[in-house]
Parts: sequence; structure tokens; C-alpha cells
Amino acid sequence: MSTKFRTVITTAGAAKLAAATAPGGRKVNITTMAVGDGGGKLPVPDAGQTGLIHEVWRHALNKISQDKRNSNYIIAELVIPPEVGGFWMRELGLYDDAGTLIAVANMAESYKPALAEGSGRSQTCRMVIIVSSVASVELTIDTTTVMATQDYVDDKIAEHEQSRRHPDASLTAKGFTQLSSATNSTSETLAATPKAVKTAYDLANGKYTAQDATTARKGLVQLSSVTNSDSETLAATPKAVKAAYDLANGKYTAQDATTARKGLVQLSSVTNSDSETLAATPKAVKSAYDNAEKRLQKDQNGADIPGKDTFTKNIGACRAYSGALSTEAGNWTTAQFIDWLESQGAFNHPYW
Repeated sequence: MSTKFRTVITTAGAAKLAAATAPGGRKVNITTMAVGDGGGKLPVPDAGQTGLIHEVWRHALNKISQDKRNSNYIIAELVIPPEVGGFWMRELGLYDDAGTLIAVANMAESYKPALAEGSGRSQTCRMVIIVSSVASVELTIDTTTVMATQDYVDDKIAEHEQSRRHPDASLTAKGFTQLSSATNSTSETLAATPKAVKTAYDLANGKYTAQDATTARKGLVQLSSVTNSDSETLAATPKAVKAAYDLANGKYTAQDATTARKGLVQLSSVTNSDSETLAATPKAVKSAYDNAEKRLQKDQNGADIPGKDTFTKNIGACRAYSGALSTEAGNWTTAQFIDWLESQGAFNHPYW
């Protein structure tokens, strides 16, 4: 009994596979599978074909891989989604990225319904080709253009589980992490559990609750940018401080005082200065007052001289205690007084 269903490599496909095995040859990149209805009857694959007898749908492959049990078997898979249908399937074809039919096959007749017909299902079509060297075929596909089959997903999960591509999470990268309920840890590689979060929350919730600040205690305070408030519960913002500063900065700038205008003046305690730009301190005033207090008063005419005898002696004058003159050495006669006047030059006056 002859084989009813089979897959054959086309003449063009065989030539490309042979060229790929030569040194420097380009791998055959099988990218697409087409489905046909065979023109209404089951066709017999022919190596001379360059296309399907009657193609009804084609799409990028979902998967192309090497068979795990037979190293020279290449398995290509195509998933037809539920929304695609309304045709019979009797033939399959594999095309490379240049549009060349590499292999052609027939298959058991199957009707692919469309959703509009009241039935929808995904259908997976597989083609297996035997090659002399798997290295001649590119076993990668564009994953952005395919829909994964369940087998494909299961294979990828199993592959991932057996791999070591499970990095730990860090502060800079996502990954696996271990949970921890500790509340006193400094670890940056563990993740806190809800229990740890609740413990920390409860602890914080029982701590001191901040009160509003007053002039008598520290606390929370609200900021204010107004410059005309007399509040003692608000805190001035930098904007308010700047406004006050700018206002003060634009006011009158004091100048030094002179004898002609008011202004700033420096104090001085000296009593022998003739400055007209300094102001006397109370100390300087007191020194001047005390000095003046010791002076003789003009309107006393010498009555306030404390030691009159010593004073007359020091100036060489005589003092009359009664009707006669005396120098404290006894009374003078008239002749003695005339002699004294003469010694003082009293008679040498030009008018005499």
C-alpha cells in the first residue's frame, strides 16, 4: 500500500539546501507556511511545484525547530486562529524569505470554519522535512508575527525552568526576591511582607503626634507670604522675607551728621577735641562740668577765693585787714607803703 500523505522537498528547495551546505553557503531561512484546498480534491505533492495548486491562506510560522528524537528532522508549525476560516485544507507549502517554495505536502482533508459560521477554533498545521544537515536551515523565526501554540508555550516554560536565567532582584534590576517579616533589617535584597509593613505602621501610629507650633513650643507651622500680618502662629516664607527686605532696602539711607544737617554721628569722650563731626558722651560732659565747677565765678569779684591770704601772697599784693595795710609781717607806715609803690613802678606811669 502506497503512502497517501507525504511531504517532499521541491527541486528549488533541494538546490537551496545543497548550496547552504557548501563552504560560505547561505542558510535557508524558512519563514512562511501556506494552506490550500487542492482545487477541490486531494493533491499529490510534486517536487517540481513552485506553489500550491490553490492557496487559501498563508502566514508567518509560529515555530520552526529540530526534532528532539531525530536530529535531521525539521518541524515547522503554523497556528490558524479562530477568526480565520471558511475553507478546506488539503495541501501545505513551506516558503523561505525569498518566496521560494522549499517543501510541499498534502494532508487529510479538514474544514476550517469561520466564527461567522457559528464555530471557531484554532488549528495547528505541522510539516516535517528531512534534511541531510540541520545546519543548512535557519531555525529562528520573527516572534512578533506569530501566535504561540500551547506546545510552544509549554516548551518555553520547561526550557526556562531548567535554565539558570533567574536573576535576583536588586535596586537597579527586576528579579526574584525573598520575603521577610523582620522590622530591624537593613537588607536591600529582601522584600517586606504585609506583616512587616503592619508592624512598622502600628509602631509609627503610636508615636508622638506633632502639634502646632507656638511662641512657647516647637511644632508644625503653616507658611505665609503676607507682609502685613501680626500672626504669631504662621512662619514667613522666603518670598515674604524678600518683600520686607526689598522694602527696607528702598528706604532712606542715613548720612553722617554735620553742623548743617541731621544724621549718624560717632560719640567721643575726649575733652580737648575741636571736632565738629563727633558728639560728646556723658563722660566728656561730666569732665567739662567738673572742671568748670572748680573755676572762680566772675560775679563774685574774688569773694569765692578759698585761700585769700595765700592768693595775695602769691601775686605779691598786700591786704588791708583794717585801716592799715598789712603783708602778714606787721603794719606799714606811710613811708613804707610809698617805698613799696615805688618798687612796683607805680610812679613810672607816663601820665604821672
